[in-house]
Amino acid sequence: MMDIKVVFPDKNERTFSAGITTGEAIRNWQKDIFKSTVAVKVNGVSVDLSFILKEDSTVEPIDILSRNGLSVLRHSISHVMAQAVQEVFKGAKVAIGPSIEDGFYYDFECAETFTMDDFEKIEKRMREIVAADYPFVREELTREKAAELFTQRGEDYKVELIRDLPAEVTVVSLYKDGDYVDLCRGPHIPSTGKIKAFKLLSVAGAYWRGNEKNKMLQRIYGTGFADKQALTDYLNLLEEAKKRDHRRLGRELDLFQINDEAGAGLAIFHPKGMLLRYIIEEWERKEHLKRGYDMVMGPQILKVDLWKKSGHFDHYRDNMYFTEVDEQTYGIKPMNCLSHMLIYKSKIRSYRDLPLRYFELGTVHRHEKTGVLHGLMRVRQFTQDDAHILCMPQQLNAEIRAIADFVNYAMGIFGFEYEVELSTRPEHSIGSDADWELATSALESALKDNNISYEVNEGDGAFYGPKIDFKLKDALKRKWQCATIQCDFTLPERFDLSYIGADGEKHRPVMLHRVILGAIERFMGVLIEHYAGAFPVWLAPTQCVLLTVTDKHIPYAQTVYARLIDAGIRCEMYFDNEKLGYKIRQAQMQKIPYMLVIGDKEMEAETVAPRIRDGQNLGALPVEQFIALVQEMCEKKK
Repeated sequence: MMDIKVVFPDKNERTFSAGITTGEAIRNWQKDIFKSTVAVKVNGVSVDLSFILKEDSTVEPIDILSRNGLSVLRHSISHVMAQAVQEVFKGAKVAIGPSIEDGFYYDFECAETFTMDDFEKIEKRMREIVAADYPFVREELTREKAAELFTQRGEDYKVELIRDLPAEVTVVSLYKDGDYVDLCRGPHIPSTGKIKAFKLLSVAGAYWRGNEKNKMLQRIYGTGFADKQALTDYLNLLEEAKKRDHRRLGRELDLFQINDEAGAGLAIFHPKGMLLRYIIEEWERKEHLKRGYDMVMGPQILKVDLWKKSGHFDHYRDNMYFTEVDEQTYGIKPMNCLSHMLIYKSKIRSYRDLPLRYFELGTVHRHEKTGVLHGLMRVRQFTQDDAHILCMPQQLNAEIRAIADFVNYAMGIFGFEYEVELSTRPEHSIGSDADWELATSALESALKDNNISYEVNEGDGAFYGPKIDFKLKDALKRKWQCATIQCDFTLPERFDLSYIGADGEKHRPVMLHRVILGAIERFMGVLIEHYAGAFPVWLAPTQCVLLTVTDKHIPYAQTVYARLIDAGIRCEMYFDNEKLGYKIRQAQMQKIPYMLVIGDKEMEAETVAPRIRDGQNLGALPVEQFIALVQEMCEKKK
């Protein structure tokens, strides 16, 4: 048998006989690493530990605690869940069951409606399958034989998936554990016994293939971890997340509502919520003006021919709304870039004019499916802090780096850590290979020049250009997509944008699409959950509340209120004929930063007695001193 060379991550090169499995190769290289390995990358492709090496290869173990390792583990657990569901609910059919960010799900067609009460029965059977330690066995069949197998098993959804594969796919892979068989690319963990900790979490409806015209299936969500402690920690985090749910806090703090009478995915902001939004937007306007941006605004609707010209009609129309005006079709804008390009094109531009930075707090509409709508996090109408920078190619690096600095500053102001991803060309895109290469290189170089660490997210760029995504992390370490920078050579070409260079000739500018906070609605939702509704003083819609001990203190309290309002302090009055303790509890429930108690002492000394929402008393303070305290907190963004 011939020898093959295997290169490991430490550049160690070993010689083995062809036919050795990846698992055996890794165990031979590092026994300790093998113990926590659940799958392997061979020449960059993820495979099982049972994969047979037949030629020279690079081999990289996938650790169970890594992002990829957890994904493999969770996908394997989803198979075990599907197996258990089919054994507990006879006649249930399986659809798809991938791993997702924090767990997994599987979609089922079943005559019975799943409830949370069914989870105990399903989990019991799952534990039995785990205890049996069935190996996950990969098998490859021709697509015809695979379709025949699943037809015999009554798995209509698997048959449809096989039949819809591209014509060039002639062989498909299946995975078996015990009597269960599933259509799957893999990889999987070696056996069910490697599963240590899992929990089923919820059930929801889901249309087959996400199409509202298709059958409604039942989706069971779950999660899994490498050990029980990690699962316990995650479940505790979920409980904390429930307490911070921005939809619940939005009601309790009287910030906003989503009302079915108005329409799904359409936020209605109440006075306090609108005030919070105003504070955020005003901060943004000032910060953009400091950085040389020009404020602009485009219309809500534009002729459909313009959306065809941009490529949105071909690549994005399923997410757009359309309307008719004077027998002419208009697209309701899902993005702000087209108007900004028309502004640029309104007159001849010189290289001396560049870069031009157009900023718009632009409201857009996107046709999101009902199933993905979620409070403020996913809505159908939202406002983006959108900007488009038109510059010369040689200015790209400086502009991208400046945007990255702006994002870093903003995240610091609002108290967020973040991670960065570079997303590359998707399967369906417009533009030349050369332009995509230049755009991707420009983004990558700027990240490196700013010493920003990042991961590459293959194929997740916009259809017109690659992008940098900044994913902020909230107080519970959950990640949210907000800021992004997209580098676009294509739309300036389609709209024939140009500038006169130093040589007197026409040249094509490059366009950067970027947001800092992203959708204002989503950012507000994240802020609410990050702070659990207890906003820092500078953001709090109500910064303080006046609490009178008895009615005789109201006249003095009213003069204090007037002084606070005149100083720009956002204040409320609790002058009801209630006990002081009740008023304090009400203010604490509203998470107001300061409670100013006014009784005999305060009235006689013309002071206030601030109490912080955490219960700490600051003692008697002159009104002007309290005003200075709040103003300093606002100045320092605390």
